[in-house]
Amino acid sequence: MNYIPNILFAIALIIGIGYFANNIRKLFRNIKLGQDVDVSDNTSQRWKNMINIALGQSKMVKRPVSGFLHVIVYVGFIIINIEVLEIIIDGLFGSHRIFSELLPTSVYGFLIASFEILAALVFVSVVIFWIRRNVIKIQRFWKAEMKGWPKSDGNIILYIEMILMALFLVMNATDTAFQSMNSGNVISQFIAPLFSGLPEVTIAVIERSAWWLHILGILGFLNYLYFSKHLHILLAFPNTYYGKVKPKGQLDNLVAVTKEVKMMMDPDADPYAAAPEEDADEIPAKFGASDVQDLNWVQLLNAYTCTECGRCTNECPANITGKKLSPRKIMMDTRDRLEEVGKNIDANKGVFVDDGKQLLDDYITREELWACTSCNACVEACPVSIDPLSIIMDMRRYLVMEQSAAPMELNNMMTNIENNAAPWPYNQMDRLNWKNE
Repeated sequence: MNYIPNILFAIALIIGIGYFANNIRKLFRNIKLGQDVDVSDNTSQRWKNMINIALGQSKMVKRPVSGFLHVIVYVGFIIINIEVLEIIIDGLFGSHRIFSELLPTSVYGFLIASFEILAALVFVSVVIFWIRRNVIKIQRFWKAEMKGWPKSDGNIILYIEMILMALFLVMNATDTAFQSMNSGNVISQFIAPLFSGLPEVTIAVIERSAWWLHILGILGFLNYLYFSKHLHILLAFPNTYYGKVKPKGQLDNLVAVTKEVKMMMDPDADPYAAAPEEDADEIPAKFGASDVQDLNWVQLLNAYTCTECGRCTNECPANITGKKLSPRKIMMDTRDRLEEVGKNIDANKGVFVDDGKQLLDDYITREELWACTSCNACVEACPVSIDPLSIIMDMRRYLVMEQSAAPMELNNMMTNIENNAAPWPYNQMDRLNWKNE
């Protein structure tokens, strides 16, 4: 018996999974560069969010057309990839459609029929996605940040999906033993006649070629994920679990800052009563964030999870009115800088060496940060619970508290608070004069 194909398959499997595991290790390492944050609260709500948003696609279907197509692709890939288990067993042990021997013909036929129908639906859906992106040219796919690699990546993943679905159907159509079962070949039976005039040897070669290309394509797709926006296929689940569960308008305040503000606004306030369980005198080593290491690990997970769908930017009032801010770009820039830091660590034997760059100014401009209205439209629109606003606010905090680089209007307001205990330029004694007018 010739074991060479099985050995080659095992080698391909080991290389593919090994390379993927190594990239996932680097992914976790990069995310852990962020500051620690406690997300152990509201466990039941977090599970509910993950089930509804990541698994149930509840936020995707708010836009019916794209949402419905995405659900087809999502469900199709999950179910069709059950068939990968059979391919792996066949590849390692030299069997052929092992499940057809273990399961009743009707059951096996039902499974394969489901796979074929879903494969056809996925193929059609992906073609429609390609048309929307490249022919109709929906505006959010053609923003300034979607040039170069992001634009190519969006199309490459569509081509890969089309090829994988086509290979699956061709593999079934040229498998004469499977076709002779006449059970489950609901789509491939219409493709099989295209090969009917060919010699049996040629048909067998086509079937084996499609089989090999299909599984190698899946391994290639698995490893492509790390370099693609489609990493959200894996990260959407933890990201929605660790997503924000507090009211969207509630910002995270530093205890030390809260103390100072209360002292300015109310001299009789007891700053230590604001947070009895925390040390109110504790002052962070650095206020806000100027680089990715200053952000927390959930924000870095957000950056890797970004789907680049552009729904956030599409809803952003600042972007709509022509300002440079794009919440999608904020997440893409954060991810790109984090990747750059990770490569720096890899090149320097596990230690980051200052490269003279940072997220602020080198990637994200101050103009972008101050254009944000903090309305939370981007957070509400994101289909996988990403929070671009939290990154914007942390970087603003750095500008204000570390560099004293706030816009004039904000400086005026803070001066008024300091001098008058209110944002307005009026003496406290004059506040109620309007009552006498």
